[in-house]
Amino acid sequence: MGAALDLLHRISSSERVRINRFNRYTWVRCFTSISIGLWIGFGTLSADERVEEILATERRAVVADRETQLEIDHLAEKTQEAVHEYRLLLQELEQSRRYNANLQRTVDDQEREKRSLAQQIHEFGDLERGIVPLLIDMVDDLERFIALDLPFRLQDRIANVQRLRDFMDRSDVTIAERYRQVMNAYQDEVAVGRNIETYVGELDIDGVVHKVDFFRVGRVLFAYQTPDREQLGFWDTQTRKWRTLDDRYRRSIDLGIRIARNLAAPDILELPIAAPQESE
Repeated sequence: MGAALDLLHRISSSERVRINRFNRYTWVRCFTSISIGLWIGFGTLSADERVEEILATERRAVVADRETQLEIDHLAEKTQEAVHEYRLLLQELEQSRRYNANLQRTVDDQEREKRSLAQQIHEFGDLERGIVPLLIDMVDDLERFIALDLPFRLQDRIANVQRLRDFMDRSDVTIAERYRQVMNAYQDEVAVGRNIETYVGELDIDGVVHKVDFFRVGRVLFAYQTPDREQLGFWDTQTRKWRTLDDRYRRSIDLGIRIARNLAAPDILELPIAAPQESE
């Protein structure tokens, strides 16, 4: 036992400092290794050899401890990386879940829109079946109205009615366009009652075709005058025939034509307008 204590005292102070730096676990392991080494080697080794063996055992223990610590650090680093990657995957999973939920809401909304459009198409078919006959009736009414109206620009208005009829039969014209065309024709006819106009045309007077100046005041008067101002007349809505006018209306008709052409200022005109009659 005394020999063993002598051996321990021969360990350099620097080596003892290094041993003290290890944690309790490392010190116990080193001490155990040294004790075992002493117990085994006392019988066969000299004192110097036993000291060297103890130091070698200590160095191997230190190296093994360092390697173990490096391995632990490496495993800890790998663990942190795995945890970080796991958290990233969780974030991506949450983002995917929210995206899929939003996508599902979009799909559901599109499905509702499709059902709504299908319903609108069905209702439009019913509406179309009701509107088309109505538009055709409106064209028929317009044609009858023109036939009973003052005969101004008669050929143009009849041609417009025929154009509307053609629109009703065309497959490439939408219901909205047909409706727009019919309403425009009605609006044009309504506008006639609020304006005056004059234009040049031809008129059969006593079997002879004359070039005349037509003069219209709303829908209350439709008159004519020859370029030499010798003949003038108006459309009688009662008899639905042309009637001649006497000379007392010559100046008013001539002035009205000039006013319509913006050649004279507006003025009061004496015109052959029939007074409205009470219906029996």
